[in-house]
Parts: sequence; C-alpha cells; structure tokens
Amino acid sequence: MLSVQEARNEISKYSVNSRIVNLSLDVALNYTIAKTVYSPVDLPHFNQSAMDGYAFKFEEWDGISDLPVVGEILAGNNYSGILEKGNSVRIFTGAAVPHQVDTIVIQENIIREGNHIKIRANKITKGDNIRLQGSQTRKGDLILELGQRLTPPAISFLSGLGIANLEVFANPSVGIITTGKELVKPGMKLEPGKIFESNSFGLKSALMQLGINPSSIETVDDSLDDIMQAINRIIHHDIIILTGGVSVGDYDLVSLALERCGVTRVFHKVKQRPGKPFYFGIVNRTLIFGLPGNPASALTCFYEYVADAIGLFTRKEYFKREQLLLTNGFIKKTGLSYFLKGKKGTTGVSILSDQESFKMNSFAMADCIIELEEDKEIFRPNDPVMVRIIT
Repeated sequence: MLSVQEARNEISKYSVNSRIVNLSLDVALNYTIAKTVYSPVDLPHFNQSAMDGYAFKFEEWDGISDLPVVGEILAGNNYSGILEKGNSVRIFTGAAVPHQVDTIVIQENIIREGNHIKIRANKITKGDNIRLQGSQTRKGDLILELGQRLTPPAISFLSGLGIANLEVFANPSVGIITTGKELVKPGMKLEPGKIFESNSFGLKSALMQLGINPSSIETVDDSLDDIMQAINRIIHHDIIILTGGVSVGDYDLVSLALERCGVTRVFHKVKQRPGKPFYFGIVNRTLIFGLPGNPASALTCFYEYVADAIGLFTRKEYFKREQLLLTNGFIKKTGLSYFLKGKKGTTGVSILSDQESFKMNSFAMADCIIELEEDKEIFRPNDPVMVRIIT
C-alpha cells in the first residue's frame, strides 16, 4: 500500500499524454499556450491619434497665428489629400495620422472660428497625442510565452494583432462510470433499498470547474459483464473515472473488470482516509481512476489526485495547495494520511464536523480539504497544515 506522496508520484509518471490543438480565440479562454507567440504586425499598425483634436506639423506653426482647417479624418479613414504648409486637419481618436504632421492638439485647447483654429500655445508640445506605429509592439516581438494561460486580456491582445487561431494544450476527454445496483437517478421513484446516485453529478461539476465537460457518463449494475462493456465503450478516452466497486467485497468487481479489459494496475490502495481503496491503472495512453463509492471519498480522491493528473495534461494548476494554521485541534491514527473537510477563516483553517466518508453535509459547506500527515497523531490549534482550495 502506497503513501499519499508515493501515489501522487506514480500518477505523475503516466500523466504526460498532452495533445496540442489549434483553437479559435473565441473558444480558447483558460487554455494554456502550447507554442510561443510572436507578433505578426506592428501595433499600432500606423501613427494613430490618441485624442480628438487637430493635427498639424509643429515646425510650421509660429506659436501665435491661426491655423486653417482643411479636412477631417475619422477612425477607419485614411487622409489622401496633400496637406499644404501651415494647414491642419480635424482628427478623431484612433484615426490614422497623415505622414505630413507630427502633433495633435486636443480640442479642449483650441478656439475654432469657422475654418480656423487658435491654439493655446502653453498647452502643446511637439509629438503630443500621437501613438507612434509599433510603440506598443513591433512585428516579431515575443508577446506570449509557451505555458501562459489565455485570459480575457490576452485574448483581446491577440485579437488586436489579427491572430484568429492559436495552438494550445487540449483538454482531455473524460468518461465517468458509476457502479451499483442500488443507484437510481435523482427525480426517479426511490424503491426500498435504493439510493439516489450522486457521484456522477459531483464529478461532472468538479470537472466543469476545470472547464471540462465529460464526454460520457454511465451508471451500470454490479455485474462484471456490464462493467466491462461500459469500460470498453469508452476505452478510447484520455481519462476514465469509475466510482464504486473498488474495494474487496464479493460484488466489488471493478478491479477484475479492468484487468480483463487489458488495464495494467499501477496501484490499488493508498494509506489515507477517506479513499483507502483508491485504484490507478493504465491501458495504452488512457489513465484509469477507480474511486470509492462513498461520495465524500470519491470527491476527495478527485480533488487530490485526478485534478492534478488533468493539470499535467493541460499544463495548468488546479485547486492550489497552501499552508495554513489550524484553528481547532484533531486526533487521528498514525499510519494514515487524513483528508478533512475544512473552512478557511481570517486566522487560519477550521476542521468541520461530520468527517465520515458517507457524509456530504460538511463537504457541501467546505471550501478546502485539509491534509493531516501520515505519521503524526495529535494536531493542535496553530499547527501548520497543507490545505487544498476547492472553490
């Protein structure tokens, strides 16, 4: 039986099957860039007006005289006329500046009478209010590096450079199989001995926190043939998550079904509570996770192991860990790491009540999972602990 860290290390060895895809920017939010991006153009693309005002050549104005206004340039237009010496043009924000001029005076600093303007001399210097071509970005400049996450500002920046598609690390395809003849879907009639199935709903929601919508979700009976058929239907996925049937009871058939489907077991059982019978295996390049059926165990194993494997696939970090101080104490058995539902506060993190693996009431209130190390028995207030943030 592996320790928690040994289990993490084993999973990370096999979680290297990233794929690169070319995505349109309008669907690339939060993906990770798979290839360094260089600018294809200058930005601004041309000398550009930064303000509404009047453009002229600074040396052609004596600082006193009025300037004739001989035209107007809107954003999106290009001035094609010849600007004679000493003349000016009305110009608007974002418009291309004619090559004959080098200064813009904002409209608040002029007095206009008919087709002439008088400039307040103390309000203007050469080069004012012009964004020079390439002053933000030059063609060929490195603009985003491999491994950066695509945020809304990054996507806006890329769009402004004319980039429509980008190579990114793909999300994995994920399939979920829940097992148990006692399971019925919420909304259905609950017969004696039956329970409402919840693991697929929790796991799908946790995946969607990562921006991943599972490709398939199935619920099957505790039958070896049914489980094998379900596995074979989705064996092409990058990641398969099974819940239930991973212990050692007469009807815990997931491990045997996986073996008969050609899955190589990497480990089965981890020194932890909850989730001790946690299973991990591989077949070809597919990662197989067998999670316990108790809802709290299943979600804990997802947050602590599966999400990290997905993060290696997508080159992103999910559900970050940080060290905080306990606000209340806890006594545990040595030889097992404990994962406890917790709540962050202003002075540290609190261990919630109802920590049993079949109880979800405290998990529904938790915003983090507290990890208590394997070899320590007594944890006191103000002891430092590692905490995984799950909200």
